[in-house]
Amino acid sequence: MKNLFLTNRPFIILSGIILIFILALVYPFLFRIGQIALIGVGGIIVLDVFVLFAKKKPISISRHVDPISNLGDENKIRYTISNHFPFPISIRFFEEFPIQMQERKFLTRFGMKANSEVKQEHNFTPKERGEFVFNNSNLFVRSILGFVERRVVIHHQTSTAVYPSILQMKQFELIVFNKSNQDRGIKKIRTLGHNNEFEQIKNYVHGDDFRRINWKATSRRNELMINQYQDERSQSIYCLIDKGRAMKMPFEGLTLLDYAINSTLAFSNIAIKKGDKVGVISFSNKIAASLPAEKSRHHLKKISENLYNQKTHFLETDYELLFYTLRNQVKTRSLLLLFTNFESEYSLRRNLPILKRINQKHLLTVIFFENTEIEEVFMEKAFNVNDIYLNTLAEKHIMDKRKLLIELRNNGIQCILSKPEELTLNSINKYLEFKSKGMI
Repeated sequence: MKNLFLTNRPFIILSGIILIFILALVYPFLFRIGQIALIGVGGIIVLDVFVLFAKKKPISISRHVDPISNLGDENKIRYTISNHFPFPISIRFFEEFPIQMQERKFLTRFGMKANSEVKQEHNFTPKERGEFVFNNSNLFVRSILGFVERRVVIHHQTSTAVYPSILQMKQFELIVFNKSNQDRGIKKIRTLGHNNEFEQIKNYVHGDDFRRINWKATSRRNELMINQYQDERSQSIYCLIDKGRAMKMPFEGLTLLDYAINSTLAFSNIAIKKGDKVGVISFSNKIAASLPAEKSRHHLKKISENLYNQKTHFLETDYELLFYTLRNQVKTRSLLLLFTNFESEYSLRRNLPILKRINQKHLLTVIFFENTEIEEVFMEKAFNVNDIYLNTLAEKHIMDKRKLLIELRNNGIQCILSKPEELTLNSINKYLEFKSKGMI
């Protein structure tokens, strides 16, 4: 039987029986004892096999995974396991996890009473976006005799779609819109939009702009009626996500692109709640996706769906293509949050003229990343020449990053140098700063 396995217990007992037969060469009366023990062990094994294989479906299991999981957060898998044997059993439980998780050591041991049910939970943290498929469940069942194991394979598939973290989005929403934060004071915001949002039709009053006269309403009422407009308060905000090779760099299991996508979703939720319009453009050597700025409550779902399957391209980023795309698609002055990464002064200087041209028409904010692993190397104590050499290189890299920050600011470009784990918080704070200063 391919699903039948001997445990260690009969081998241990057989070792003792072999020892008895060896001693029987000196003490012949032990030979009979060895024969009886051997027959007894064989009988117990046969009985154990019969007991375990008496039922066709001895174990049933149901697996529950949320259809949508959060990238970079703990998600739960819930199992309900039922024992249909009329006697207690012990179980070793192996699960076939999705290949993206690279989980090969998951093992759970537990006992079950006769005709009972057990609930199990397991946490998993996805490090990639996309579809995760959970395959078969494997259970190795032992009776109270414990001489053999029966493998029970439950053939079932469960899938979950790993999206940018909705949990983090909700957490930052609670922080920003907490009532205690709003009670600290609200500053008047200078609006930069045009007076083109229709409010109502009212009677003409001396001094009103005659160009706003509504002639259809005037003919119906037989008196001058005028369209009244209110200031357009919604500003356009675009999250520009670089998908070039520089964004493939991993930190704590997630790539820089994943951090940028999680931050974009959380930031978009805050901006829409504050009445602004949010759009998304992802690019590398070509434009991968482009969502026009909107502020409807359904737009956040579009953004999440748009970012769901975005992958890093191992190619050089084309900022000139981004410039022409913005010129053709974004006609009004907008806040642009560019999530990218510059690792050298050369890479920044090569693209700086294009960034300056973008900043002339829009409010551009370049967001790039600190290399926290290099900072850890710099903070380590040096005990030999090799350590001193590594510390010096790490310090030079950190100083180069600071120079990039100064270079951008000297050219009138807003910028954020952020640790990957603090990216969302820093992006939202910068947005709120712009709102309070009336820059958007």
